[in-house]
Amino acid sequence: MIDVTRCPWSTKDPLYITYHDEEWGIPNRDGRRLFEKIILEGAQSGLSWITILKKRENYRRLFDGFDPVKVAAYGEDDVARLMGDAGIIRNQAKIRSAIKNAKAFVEHFGDDEDAFSDFLWGFVGGEPIVNQRKTMEDITAVTDASTEMSKALKNLGFSFVGPTTCYALMQAAGMVDDHLVECFCHTSNRLVS
Repeated sequence: MIDVTRCPWSTKDPLYITYHDEEWGIPNRDGRRLFEKIILEGAQSGLSWITILKKRENYRRLFDGFDPVKVAAYGEDDVARLMGDAGIIRNQAKIRSAIKNAKAFVEHFGDDEDAFSDFLWGFVGGEPIVNQRKTMEDITAVTDASTEMSKALKNLGFSFVGPTTCYALMQAAGMVDDHLVECFCHTSNRLVS
C-alpha cells in the first residue's frame, strides 16, 4: 500500500484501503455498477460497510453480476436460494428489495443501463460535487440532492433507498467527492497524468 494521507475511516483494513484508494469517490457512470451499488448500500443498512465488502464477490456471483433484467426475473425459488447462502446477508427484506429494485429498473429503464446512470447523475447536474471537508465531522449523511434522489427512486418503486443510503451511493459512485482535503484521493490532490 502507498504510504500517504488517507481519510481516517479507510485505514482499518486492507480491503477498506483498496476500496478507498481505487473506488470510493471516483466518478462511476457504469449503470450496472450503479445498480450494484444501490443493492449493496441497501444490504449494508444497519451493518458495517466492511461486512458488505467482504461479501461483495458472493453478491456478484449470486445476483448474476447484478444484471437488472436477470434479477428482475427472480422468483420464490431464487429468494430461497439466496436465503440459504451464507455468502451474503441473509435478510429476506433486503433480498426481496434487491429483486423489487431490479423490477423497478427494468420497468422504467428497460435494459438501458446508460439511461439509469444519466438519471442518477442528474441529481448532481451530471458532474461530481467536490466538497472541501477538513474533518470527518464535516461530512454530512444527507443532502438535499440525496433526499431528492431518494424520493425519485421510491416513486419509481425502489426500496431501501432512503436519503442516507442515497448519499452513501453518491459518495461511493463519485457523484460527490467527500475525501478529506488532506487525503491524497481528494480531487485537488490527484496527479494529472
